[in-house]
Amino acid sequence: MALRFALTAGEPAGIGPDLSLLLTQQAQSHVLICIANLNMLAERAKALNLSVELINVSPANWPSEPAQAGQLYVWDTPLAAPVEPGQLDTRNGPYVLDTLTRACQGCQNGDFAGMITAPVHKGVINDAGIAFSGHTEFLAEQTNTAQVVMLLATEGLRVGLVTTHLPLRAVADAITPNTLSDVARILDHDLKTKFGIAAPRILVCGLNPHAGESGHLGREEIEVIEPTLAKLREEGLNLIGPLPADTLFTPKYLEHADAVLAMYHDQGLTVLKYLGFGRAVNVTLGLPIIRTSVDHGTALDLAGTGKIDDGSLKVALHTAYHMAQSQRRHA
Repeated sequence: MALRFALTAGEPAGIGPDLSLLLTQQAQSHVLICIANLNMLAERAKALNLSVELINVSPANWPSEPAQAGQLYVWDTPLAAPVEPGQLDTRNGPYVLDTLTRACQGCQNGDFAGMITAPVHKGVINDAGIAFSGHTEFLAEQTNTAQVVMLLATEGLRVGLVTTHLPLRAVADAITPNTLSDVARILDHDLKTKFGIAAPRILVCGLNPHAGESGHLGREEIEVIEPTLAKLREEGLNLIGPLPADTLFTPKYLEHADAVLAMYHDQGLTVLKYLGFGRAVNVTLGLPIIRTSVDHGTALDLAGTGKIDDGSLKVALHTAYHMAQSQRRHA
């Protein structure tokens, strides 16, 4: 059975529209609705020399069959100003948030089984006078979700993060028993319900070199991480660690693991992006909806040139499809 998904085309001056149009080179396995400005997509298709049939749709006439090759369903969303590839315009900041709001509300009301997001430019949205720290925080607010978890995945590796965009100086203080417990529970729950893994096996990184070296290189493992993991194991979570991060990311450990829980951003994502940049997906766990995204930015210099790789968007699509199907089987 074909499900319906939303694709937000992201910053209109970036490569999000280009990526959306490139998807039309193949028929889709599910109904994919691109939320973007239709005229802007038509102009970008012309610049890319792509022959694409843009089909205007809305909640009043959702299609029931997936698009064929050469077609793209578009929920037309008004722009405030014309778009020049590569040239940011603060006037279109609200447009970007309008596309996200439409997708999120559609997921909440059942119009969409999930949403996939092309990259946005945080700076231009903030320059437009709108406080915006990223997709994750915006969607958490839209869905009234107190705690979300960033997970990046590529073939053979999934990495969740206890802390995300913090300076290193603040990381240790941010790793509290409550935060670590909440993140681990969400990761375990969503691996079960959204990825179809019956009994997830999660490897947990230590914070310090050598996982603290029995307290000689830091006491966070002894005082916070180890006691918290012990309590979570009593709840039934299969957590291995804390393990030294410099050896955890090796076949010996990863071979039988379903995910890694890293303590901070670069500890986990440096390895993952080295392994699979351009073939990775960003997933927001903990939300009541499914949301996946590409693992890269707006690449303003490449917009309209045709010199882009849509590999990450394809992974994001297929991950969202898989998650939605797994969630339905689990329900």
